[in-house]
Amino acid sequence: MTTPALDISALQAWYGESHILHDVNISVQPGEVVTLLGRNGAGRTTTLRAIMGLTGARKGSIKVNGVEAIGMATHKIAHLGIGYCPEERGIFSSLSAEENLMLPPQLAGGPGMTVAEIYQMFPNLEERRNSQGTRLSGGEQQMLAVARILRTGAKLLLLDEISEGLAPVIVQGLARMITTLKAKGYTIVMVEQNFRFAAPLADRFYVMEHGQIVETFAASELSAKMPVLTELLGV
Repeated sequence: MTTPALDISALQAWYGESHILHDVNISVQPGEVVTLLGRNGAGRTTTLRAIMGLTGARKGSIKVNGVEAIGMATHKIAHLGIGYCPEERGIFSSLSAEENLMLPPQLAGGPGMTVAEIYQMFPNLEERRNSQGTRLSGGEQQMLAVARILRTGAKLLLLDEISEGLAPVIVQGLARMITTLKAKGYTIVMVEQNFRFAAPLADRFYVMEHGQIVETFAASELSAKMPVLTELLGV
């Protein structure tokens, strides 16, 4: 059997005294696109942050390509080949788009995408390579946030609400990007509120509620699960 790219079992996580995640179990195979669905406050973003060691206390198991990461510091987890794109994007306003792109070192096992490959995937960024971070549109900032991760060599991507607040044409471009990355063998875990964006892209879905996984199903089961999703998510 193939070793999962990400294997989470009995994960619990806290922010201070607040117990947020309760025995979360998620398994993602290499090359899969998996989406975490749920209402705001369900624990989806906390799950991504817990994988990266960015919450408070954690218990359980988080294995990345078979390596236990639950006790590792965040920078060590990144070296396992994980790239995390948080909702806030984290673009440095005083740097140009290309300076932002070149900022992170190559951390993971293999070489990351070259700048030329990144500009081929995101032609807007090449056009705006000398523009300050503050002068980029929301969509361009989102592209840059993802592009930075691809340059590090990360092959497991954690993407938090990358379509939020963006124009439909930009969202379509991000969908094409995910399709391209999947074809290149990347493994992607997405947190998404935009169900119409996520539904055609994902191989499997996990639905969260109150810090727990309450439903798991494959893309082939999506139609049959729509009544449940309507009840849980209001989609």
